[in-house]
Amino acid sequence: MDIWRGQVEDVLAGLGTGRDGLGVAEAARRLATFGRNRVEARPRQLLALRFAREFTHFFAIILWLAAALALIAHRFDPGQGMGALAAAIVGVIFVNGCFSFWQEYRAERAIEALAALLPQRALVCRDGALETVLAQDLVPGDVIVLEAGDNVPADCRVIEAQGLRVNAATVTGESRPVGRGAEPVEAARAEDARNLLLAGTSVVAGHARAVVFATGMHTEFGRIAHLSQHTEERPSPLALEIARLSRLVALAATALGAVFFFVGRAIGVPFWDSALFAIAIIVANVPEGLMPTVTLSLAMATQRMARRNALVRHLPAVEALGATTVICTDKTGTLTENRMRVVSLLAGGRERTPRPAGAEGANGAGVTAELAGWLAVAAGCHSLRPDADVEGGYAGDPMEVALVECATAWGVRESGRRVGELPFETGRNRMSVAVEGDGEVWLLCKGAPEVVVPRCVLQRASDGGTVAVDADAVRSALDAMARRGLRVIALARRRLDIGETVADDRAKDEAERDLILEGLAGIEDPPRPDVREAVARCREAGIRVIMVTGDYPATAVAIGREIGLTGEAPRVLRGEDVARMNAAQLALALDSPEVICARVTAEHKLRVVQALQRRGDVVAVTGDGVNDAPALRAADIGIAMGRGGTDVAKEAADMVLLDDHFATIVSAIEEGRAVFDNLRKFLTYILTSNIPELVPCLVFVLLRVPLPLTVIQILAVDLGTDMLPALALGAEPPSPGLMQRPPRPRSARLVDGALVARAYLFLGVLESAASLAVFFGVLAAGGWVRGEGLGRLDPLYLEATTACLATIVVMQVANLFLCRNARQAAWPLGLGANRLLLWGLGFELVLIAAIVYLPVGNAIFGTAPLDATTWIWMLPLALAMVALEEGRKAWLRRGAQRGQPEN
Repeated sequence: MDIWRGQVEDVLAGLGTGRDGLGVAEAARRLATFGRNRVEARPRQLLALRFAREFTHFFAIILWLAAALALIAHRFDPGQGMGALAAAIVGVIFVNGCFSFWQEYRAERAIEALAALLPQRALVCRDGALETVLAQDLVPGDVIVLEAGDNVPADCRVIEAQGLRVNAATVTGESRPVGRGAEPVEAARAEDARNLLLAGTSVVAGHARAVVFATGMHTEFGRIAHLSQHTEERPSPLALEIARLSRLVALAATALGAVFFFVGRAIGVPFWDSALFAIAIIVANVPEGLMPTVTLSLAMATQRMARRNALVRHLPAVEALGATTVICTDKTGTLTENRMRVVSLLAGGRERTPRPAGAEGANGAGVTAELAGWLAVAAGCHSLRPDADVEGGYAGDPMEVALVECATAWGVRESGRRVGELPFETGRNRMSVAVEGDGEVWLLCKGAPEVVVPRCVLQRASDGGTVAVDADAVRSALDAMARRGLRVIALARRRLDIGETVADDRAKDEAERDLILEGLAGIEDPPRPDVREAVARCREAGIRVIMVTGDYPATAVAIGREIGLTGEAPRVLRGEDVARMNAAQLALALDSPEVICARVTAEHKLRVVQALQRRGDVVAVTGDGVNDAPALRAADIGIAMGRGGTDVAKEAADMVLLDDHFATIVSAIEEGRAVFDNLRKFLTYILTSNIPELVPCLVFVLLRVPLPLTVIQILAVDLGTDMLPALALGAEPPSPGLMQRPPRPRSARLVDGALVARAYLFLGVLESAASLAVFFGVLAAGGWVRGEGLGRLDPLYLEATTACLATIVVMQVANLFLCRNARQAAWPLGLGANRLLLWGLGFELVLIAAIVYLPVGNAIFGTAPLDATTWIWMLPLALAMVALEEGRKAWLRRGAQRGQPEN
């Protein structure tokens, strides 16, 4: 039998305990049997193994093989710079591995956050006496005492309660505090049982005794922790693309090396010379600077997002944001302010708007006779406790705080001495207090209209007097408020007779009689001011927004209508609907144009996310509670609330909103889309230089001429002159109209045919032609003729290879501006929005100048100083590339205007 269905005495007997709790010896025995009351972490890999894993992913393996091949080449043919290249590649692997390990080490601490959320101590009955023990020492059968403000340390069944209300949002997602009592209940699951207190929740009002029936991993809290631990994280789209690019690079480099080896053998090149040359080709085609450029570009994007109040915890999540097609958002605290507020006040038979909080002159002026009673009940009938550290000065039930704040805005505050109280209890759904002042004692009562209104015989009239209760008018006003998704509270009072008391429990029903209905209060958790605009931007960007909340359907639908998320009749999926459907049915249900998921649990939310992913969606999920952790971990991008969220949610998420605003998600998605565009920009830039690095090797083998570019000079481009300009492209701001485009499909490639064709077959070919033209021009000017051999240290050869290297750099300077946009002209794009471009340009020019003119640069890279004439040869070639590329862009723009495909 479920523990919430039984009578208290039967539950105690079943747990082998009594109302006075366990004995010390029995508690010790059970502790040895059941273990500590804490969430256990699943075994983790040793730090050394996790560190080693960062150096064994596929792209790292490619770099390791490239370094090994470079060392082999250095062993058999020293003096070609292969040793320095091998050392540089190993350095790149080490820097990237250390950085990635540090990110992962900081990110994988969700289980510590789960344990830290539980309270450290609890008040427990042992041998009939109250004592304070460590929460981790609680065992099933312990009887604990809880007061307002306490966190619940384990799953418990209430055995005694007075005015008990708990905030269960971190476990169930329900935004409103709920009452708890000791009576048996019929409920389908533990989360719905009104006589259970679940670990991780907190008491907001009243006090209780409860018997512990589950501890540690056997609690609902522990079950969710287990679900979170065993929910596999999906690799981000960027991780999948990097893996794909790694395979392509490995295949292309190996194929080219093999081709050059066999071509060399076919034309009579000795075996080892052909092998070493093939190794050089393979190493030259591995973009050593790709991973550090990607990593640093993502890191800069996280800094930009942080300035927009989005803290990214996992670097690949930056790019994943840009592919988001669906946002599954929580309601409370994300779409709404997570702060109850009275928005409708019915008094004297008419509805009015409450006075804004802090309104000037709120000193009681304007309080009419028909309002006085309403405000007196709102200000005086509550179970709040003063707390100077909380905004508003009170801590407790947010609904009661809202009523007190509403009264305070009119200048009405609690007055008189409280002489009695009938606390809120499950089943009563109301509370009353007796307040003495000015020689009179008033009973102030508030609660659910269905229980308060029937106890009223009169209602306040518009002139301040009283008339008989008009049940139809009250019901009509009540229905109107409910249709708006408001929580409606009825407020009533009566003057007590001389000597009448409300302290005796037997007098509860008798005291709360013959009341005067002062009016109704409509309370809501209002939407954030900027949410409607943010939802509209999502719709414009082709992103679906689905509200997934533990709150009531009516409340969720009302909020959805108010923020423009849905129309009048959205598809509402309750938690039981999600549980009942199979995968295909759920996918079809989620395909509805407007969907709201309400009253969902952790498992339901996880199923919704997985169903959307099976449909091919890239899913972003928001959450703030323990119950959200599994879905946050399973989503393509998990987004936790920074202010109102639990540590569990933050540690399970990829991104944390520092301001808890839904609008911040939209800004982050815009940055994510910009990151994808920027990755394509700098990949085009980096890959373009691979062709002028490769073609000289082709010319060397096929035409039997001096090698135009040495391996160490290739390294100077890949890890030197190209690095900072590529990072500058990675820092480009979002382009205009970015959020008017639909999300890119999950199948979209970071490196596709169009990018390869532009980089390799157009820009790369132009750079190759220019660099070889200058190389042969310098040789011809120096009197070289084909067939004449040149030594490695021949001054003419050093000058010619330097000219080839410098031409590639000059062409890349022009390419830096061409790559800022694949279709728009380069010159209208100003530099003010991306000053890193100027730094990148300056760094590139200073570095090539150091390589060409400094003795240390000449010694390391095998270069020689160039005269001014050689530099002048390069400029028209760079301008020609600019003209040809801008002509290509103009042709594409005209094709787009005529409605032709833009490929």
